[in-house]
Amino acid sequence: MSNAPNSSSRQFILALDQGTTSSRAILFDRSGSICGLAQQEFAQHYPQPGWVEHDANEIWQTQLAVARAVLRENHVPASSIAAVGITNQRETTVLWDRATGEPLHNAIVWQDRRTAAYCDELIAAGHAELFRQRTGLVLDAYFSGTKLKWLLDHIPGARARAERGQLAFGTIDSWLAWKLSAGRSHVTDASNASRTLLFNIRRRCWDDELLALLDIPATVLPTVVDSSAPITTVDAQWLGAPVPITGIAGDQQAATFGQACLTHGMAKNTYGTGCFLLMNTGELPMPSTHRMLSTVGWQRAGHTTYLLEGSVFMGGATVQWLRDGLGMITHANEIEALAASVPDNGGVYLVPAHTGLGAPHWDPYARGALLGMTRGTTRAHIARAALEAIAFQSAEVLHAMQKDSGERLSELRVDGGAASNNLLLQFQADLLGVPVVRPRITETTALGAAYLAGLAVGFWQDETELETLWRPERRFEPAMHSEQRTALIAHWRRAVERSRNWVEPGGEAGAETG
Repeated sequence: MSNAPNSSSRQFILALDQGTTSSRAILFDRSGSICGLAQQEFAQHYPQPGWVEHDANEIWQTQLAVARAVLRENHVPASSIAAVGITNQRETTVLWDRATGEPLHNAIVWQDRRTAAYCDELIAAGHAELFRQRTGLVLDAYFSGTKLKWLLDHIPGARARAERGQLAFGTIDSWLAWKLSAGRSHVTDASNASRTLLFNIRRRCWDDELLALLDIPATVLPTVVDSSAPITTVDAQWLGAPVPITGIAGDQQAATFGQACLTHGMAKNTYGTGCFLLMNTGELPMPSTHRMLSTVGWQRAGHTTYLLEGSVFMGGATVQWLRDGLGMITHANEIEALAASVPDNGGVYLVPAHTGLGAPHWDPYARGALLGMTRGTTRAHIARAALEAIAFQSAEVLHAMQKDSGERLSELRVDGGAASNNLLLQFQADLLGVPVVRPRITETTALGAAYLAGLAVGFWQDETELETLWRPERRFEPAMHSEQRTALIAHWRRAVERSRNWVEPGGEAGAETG
């Protein structure tokens, strides 16, 4: 991190990075360097097994607090902020009252599985292909549309109020833009809209047929805007002066932009709460035959860039579970040394399907499994199996993605909190057989939001300039023999099969049907 700025004559981009477990605010200068960072965690709510919620007001309060803190602590007045970029946990769903600005219910988090049974009903009724063709998504409880339907169905009077135009739906970007603009702007960008199951990614608009199918009134939806453009303005009451918001993108699309994966065929993997591997497919959405997602990457200057995406639900969350659920470690950063204290996994495989399996399986009824233990198994073996599970899941996604695209990846750019783990990244390179490259700046989600915002106000000139700012910090070269790689992957696949379809829909107390 560079020295704190001490001159109000310098200009910065303020990135608001609203994640699943914390809200952060980061200042970037013209070199793309971090000049200040503030972070605050917020509560996770688990009202039933398989349900995950956040307090939307707490998200807003923590996000505002860190935005103010990063300016105050680094002596930067609001007048020195050229623009604000927002990036966010994506499918998390908020429904609020337009008049009061108050949420009607806790936000339903992207990890939440309460609508899994309803998704099964839609699939059984033959609607899966329609959703895939229009939205590029699979019918899964992961996405926002069925969460919104659940809120409209379960909050008394909500649907009627929505039809009268009294309620507003949004993902977290919409919620923050509404609050920051003091209720003047109800917007979302195309990347977030493409994660709702309600947005036609080819026509780039809300889809009336899908809205009708889910019984969602269009009056509740935000206006879809470009990811990089004048969008709205932060009201002067929040930071001391009005500041333009000129960039919005969902966290994984923003990270892809921040990693400068700006040309066809480039890919990145973010090791966050989950893992998210995205590949640039250019100006046309690429249909997937391996259950990847086709999604809008970003929309700017009259052009839309599309991505293929594979999502792993339990990435860094697996390490958090070892820490918080099992008490095996005290701090997440202890896991690397513990895992490295044994030469291999000792035959132990952990399948972290705690909230179901994401791509390429899309099995909401899978559950976590720890297999292959003997009397000689230690917590070090389990720690190593947990790290390896993150890499195994990511490798499954990339292999499927390469089959879809017909392209052989030359390198994988990586970021996210767990990307600081050298053991994990070396094992990832070994499994993939291609180099894994960690950049100097791993805060690529916030950096991507900053880039999108900065391009819209001329802070940076064009994407070519952004490519010159990207710098590698370390390159992990594959070192594993192909025979060992093949054997490890075969054992992993056996373990995954044993975790699948563990919960029967409606047949277990606390299952996804709620």
